[in-house]
Amino acid sequence: MKPYLLLPLAFVFSLTAAAQINPIQLGIQLSPTFNYLTTDNNLIESDGTKLGLKLGLIAEYYFQDNYSIHTGINFHFGAGGALRYDDQFTQVNIWSEPLNEVLTTQPTPGQLTGGSTYDYNLQFVEIPLGLTLRTREFGYLRYFVQPAFTLGIVASSKGSIERASYIDDNESFKIGSEVNALNLSWGIGGGVEYSISTQTSLIGGLGFQSGFLDLTTDNDTQVTRPGRDPAEDDSKGRQQSIIIMLGVLF
Repeated sequence: MKPYLLLPLAFVFSLTAAAQINPIQLGIQLSPTFNYLTTDNNLIESDGTKLGLKLGLIAEYYFQDNYSIHTGINFHFGAGGALRYDDQFTQVNIWSEPLNEVLTTQPTPGQLTGGSTYDYNLQFVEIPLGLTLRTREFGYLRYFVQPAFTLGIVASSKGSIERASYIDDNESFKIGSEVNALNLSWGIGGGVEYSISTQTSLIGGLGFQSGFLDLTTDNDTQVTRPGRDPAEDDSKGRQQSIIIMLGVLF
């Protein structure tokens, strides 16, 4: 079994045991996500959105009737995004280590020009921690707001390059050396909880999640622009997600 799966499994077992003796409510979520990357460099632009999915366990500890601390374990599939380097760059030399492993003939400096898009296809194991603030019940409905922080552990990282002359657009390869292993993000969500029995309710809502940390390692990178000396690509790539929150509490 892969090591990154041991922590989520141990966490699930401990929550299940604790639910027998504490005011804990468990649930599951199956939430579609729309993911993209942003940077702090206006010449490196977000280029498209990825459709993903959060699948996991919800756990809520109630410290008052309408207020709880929520956590859980999520597997976030289809995260990441794409970054396009502007045509102003005369050379963009990044992802050199993964490309060395994939290509038999390395690209020449003349092929490493701007205008290409670097596509990050990531999967995370996520552990959120936050508050759930609910209204009183209106019929079968309660409204809620959820501010939270989320720790993300990269479980898989693959990439591809579009509009590059030295590799096919659809060729996917591992880029683990180019991606930092951890991500920390803040988020806010809100929605409605519909009771279908005394113990079971359906959840629907909308959330936003924004990364604090730079996901890119910038190892052995070099970018060049006209009239500038070659420099390391020190831009910061951050994960952003819009989440359609769907789940069941029981």
